[in-house]
Amino acid sequence: RFGKQPERTMSEYVDDGHLMEVEERLKDQARAAEDRAQLERIGARVLGRTKGFGKLILFGEHFVVYKVPALVGAVAAYTDCECEVSTSGTPGVEVIDNRPAVPHYKIKKKDEGDVAIGLVLKHFGLDTEKKYSVKLTFGGDLTCVSGIGASAAQVVALSRALSYELPRPMTEDEINAAGYEGEKGYHGTPSGIDNTAATFGGLLRFQRTEGDPIFVKKQIKEPIRIVYASTGITASTTEVVGDVRAKKEADPAWFDGLLQKYCAIVAKAESAIDEADLVTLGKLMDENHLLCQELTVSCKELDDLVLAARSAGAIGAKMSGTGRGGLMLALTPTEESQNAVQAALEKLAPQVWTTMLA
Repeated sequence: RFGKQPERTMSEYVDDGHLMEVEERLKDQARAAEDRAQLERIGARVLGRTKGFGKLILFGEHFVVYKVPALVGAVAAYTDCECEVSTSGTPGVEVIDNRPAVPHYKIKKKDEGDVAIGLVLKHFGLDTEKKYSVKLTFGGDLTCVSGIGASAAQVVALSRALSYELPRPMTEDEINAAGYEGEKGYHGTPSGIDNTAATFGGLLRFQRTEGDPIFVKKQIKEPIRIVYASTGITASTTEVVGDVRAKKEADPAWFDGLLQKYCAIVAKAESAIDEADLVTLGKLMDENHLLCQELTVSCKELDDLVLAARSAGAIGAKMSGTGRGGLMLALTPTEESQNAVQAALEKLAPQVWTTMLA
């Protein structure tokens, strides 16, 4: 009575209708998975069209404001932006900022950022007080820190997103111009170098003029390996640039002397890049850092990181960007030296990154 029962197959427990239901459910799940994958691919393509790159100034901090050449390299890291524009919702701007950042950066920069976003929206003719509801979500892998051009990356990404969303097809020059308008919110009278690097990428020779800026994309014979590190200090570009201007006006001869030294350095640096002479390029970076010290835009934290990088094998190192905090960079000719400098700086700096200009 309680002996072993004959084995039965699963099909004997279910009818054909149930099997068809299960099969349809599995097909629906497969279709849903394909739809999700397609949406992810579409989303990735859209966000790819809204990138604004970070940058490192190789030569020309502060001097570039006075219409002399600077050399700037865009890093691979970027900010992207998702944009929703409607006339049916309550007018206003909602900003969701998911960008990675050093501590306190986004708090300190929020007011300037709000102005910058407003200027870009105004440039596009979007009245968010009476007509348009705008939702902006910023993301990407560029860590916001003084010196990396995070503000320019943000407003360029926003300009690209608006161009795509409205839609309003724009040339790269028009995107760059829209980004420049946004940069005014962060920097008052920006040089234009950051938004140009954020828009076009690559390694650029940049120079302000009375009219449109001149920029030339440099061809690099071999990759330039860079390590860059943060002091963890967030500086106000508007304040530091204003202070340098005040010093220039108080002692024009002193400033003109530094400016002439810088012009000689940047001319040699451009030749070194053209000739792939990294040793000379590194020495010129060291000289540019000395000028930044004389301008009083470096600080102990930057100087300590520069010295540590040189001691670890960098063939050149300098502050980069606004100064009085923010970033420094180091030139490392090989992967081994790049790793060694990175390890040395990680013992001192709160954040360290590597990149390659190519």
